[in-house]
Amino acid sequence: MDFRAPRRGVMLGGEEMPMRTGSEPSTARSPLRMRLVLSLWGMGWALFGLVAFVITGRPGWAIACGVLLAVAVTDLCVIVHRIRQGPHYQPGRDVPPYEPDRGGPGPPEH
Repeated sequence: MDFRAPRRGVMLGGEEMPMRTGSEPSTARSPLRMRLVLSLWGMGWALFGLVAFVITGRPGWAIACGVLLAVAVTDLCVIVHRIRQGPHYQPGRDVPPYEPDRGGPGPPEH
């Protein structure tokens, strides 16, 4: 086994890519804009299904679409809340990922 310091990886096109640090799950950024679009898409289809099944007299399917609509609305509320939290929760492309908390002493309290 080779225990040297991590090197930069080279992709097929010769472009360098930084090696993984192993902290990706704790420093990953959520694709909130994509989740927002998918949530709106799901809300639209769930609402359409709810109306269609109510009109056709299918109460079981209407309830299922209503539950799905409630889940999509809840997800939309969470996404909008996280987007409004600003760069702490969804930093821009120019902000590097946060270093993971390693359990050391926190910042001094004032």
